[in-house]
Amino acid sequence: MTANQNLPKAIMAFLYLAVIVLGIMIFIAPPSIFPDPANGFHVMRSMQLGGGFNRLITPDADNLTQNTSEFLTWWSPGQYLVPYAFKLLFSVNTGQASALTITLCQLLGLAGFYAFFKKVGFSPLIAALSLLFIGCQQFFVVPYVFYNGGEILLFAFLGWFLYGCTALKMAGWQLTLFVLLSGWVGFFCKSSVVWMYAAGLLFLWIRLSSQRPSAEWIRNALWVGLPAIVSMASIWLFFLSKGQNPASVAAGIKLSVKAIFFPLASPILSGFSVDDLSHGLVYHTGKVIFSNTEAIILLALLAFLSLWLVRAILKTVPDKNYRLLVRVFYIVCIVFFCVAYLRQMTISYEARHFRIIGLIVIPGTLYILSKVKLPVYRIAFGLIWAGIAVSSVIYVAKGYSFNDTKSARGVTGIAQQAIDQKALNEVIALDKQNKNVIFVFVNESLGLEIKHNRVVTLNPIGDDLRIDYDDYEQGGHAGPLYIILPESYAGPKEKFILKSFPDYRGWYGSMLSDNYVMYQAK
Repeated sequence: MTANQNLPKAIMAFLYLAVIVLGIMIFIAPPSIFPDPANGFHVMRSMQLGGGFNRLITPDADNLTQNTSEFLTWWSPGQYLVPYAFKLLFSVNTGQASALTITLCQLLGLAGFYAFFKKVGFSPLIAALSLLFIGCQQFFVVPYVFYNGGEILLFAFLGWFLYGCTALKMAGWQLTLFVLLSGWVGFFCKSSVVWMYAAGLLFLWIRLSSQRPSAEWIRNALWVGLPAIVSMASIWLFFLSKGQNPASVAAGIKLSVKAIFFPLASPILSGFSVDDLSHGLVYHTGKVIFSNTEAIILLALLAFLSLWLVRAILKTVPDKNYRLLVRVFYIVCIVFFCVAYLRQMTISYEARHFRIIGLIVIPGTLYILSKVKLPVYRIAFGLIWAGIAVSSVIYVAKGYSFNDTKSARGVTGIAQQAIDQKALNEVIALDKQNKNVIFVFVNESLGLEIKHNRVVTLNPIGDDLRIDYDDYEQGGHAGPLYIILPESYAGPKEKFILKSFPDYRGWYGSMLSDNYVMYQAK
């Protein structure tokens, strides 16, 4: 074999080895967890304590003496059911089960996208380099610091879904089974897959029917549409209809420039870590880098560059299936998210919601660069790539080190960044000593450490003190109540939390550690 033939195999072997090594590291020192999957793990906790499938059992906010049971439809169940399966199979703790989930999904995702990229006409080298570029991005390494639930499961699913949409050649039982199962599996991974599922099936239908008689278009529409309707209808009947989800809540139409520019800029926002590295251009996930005006101007520029990139891909890449896929997904993305944002649905302005667009355009971008004659473009892209890679290495190195050396760990094994070890040890000891108390936290993951008592989780209070009392008030008196707060809550935040339990009087605090205090009522 030539060196050119060996290089793709070497790149893929390096990526798989890196994922396995990182997987071993996070199995030894499991990551922290984002709020969304933490809520899913609360459902898992309720199921372990005897609750029904996918039911979140918590103290009733109107009367703490009672419990309320909610069928959780806001998030898909895969984010906690896959780790739950690992817990049952291998008797590991929740943190270790999360580590196994991350490793498996990363390996499946890399293999799926490699197969897909080659299926749509890219050489093994372009496909492997595309995955190396993906592996250097911050979204790829985030799970090694924070378990992100549906995001990592979706990565495992999407490459194989796109491969199936491209590989199927004709209508038949294989097509019916693929459409039916991909809807169920995709939704199991993450509920936001619905728009991607629709885009993928639209691409599949057009591809199968292109340059054929109109009767063939109708026939293929039935072959694709009927199992898709069955798949989505069953998801609605047995899951979504039992509660609210992000698409079911809208605040009315509001014209907004960012609602247009954000989806238009999706290829570069999501494919080149722009939104991640800027801590969120619109929805801030860290220190704010750009003001609102600066963010709008930058979004306009990125939207223009994204349109230019997509146009260049459609003109340059020879594979017609790939060009059709890019066109369909980009158009569906723009239409879906423009409507969602203009209607003010509870879908945040985060590039992760359309990550698939960025993943799709990466091999097309590398193909264009391979054809340009001036090396300056490849040098510029190489510098961008190096910058993204360095930032990702720094992110995962700092995050893993913090989780390993500074975060507290309890019975779940999850790295608890919102509390220190001394305070967490005190909380766990109290949980073991009592059977009929309620623990109150302002962090979603801390309640997972409670095994013998009930838990109330309140939303954390921001420094701007924008608070809706109705979201916090807890009625009734249900015996001993332990409120765990960071010392930084001293002052207005602390007073508001204590006021949220009007049937309790005579509060007094005791220091669990230098940084955390516990309040009880006399």
